[in-house]
Amino acid sequence: MLDMSVFAARLNTRKTELEGRLRAIETELEAPGSTDAAEYALEVEGDEVLEGVGRAGLDELRAVNAALDRLTRGVFGLCAKCGQPISKARLDAAPQAALCEECIH
Repeated sequence: MLDMSVFAARLNTRKTELEGRLRAIETELEAPGSTDAAEYALEVEGDEVLEGVGRAGLDELRAVNAALDRLTRGVFGLCAKCGQPISKARLDAAPQAALCEECIH
């Protein structure tokens, strides 16, 4: 039996962490750049890395929000594709998981 309150707490904590990280990335990307050409080139490279991290963070945030929605609707822990239960081990590892082990392959 899944303890939904534990998963809700974990998902909400992760959501808060991701939102904070995304705000920090946005602030960093909006910071004025250097006027020195060499420094500016390094900043551009750094910005590209930050944008990639930001995209990954947004993807994870969407998955976390979807999992919280499934909790609200009472379907958390059920595979979105086949409707079978997702193993507790999988949910412990990735509480935002929407698919069971069989459907991810």
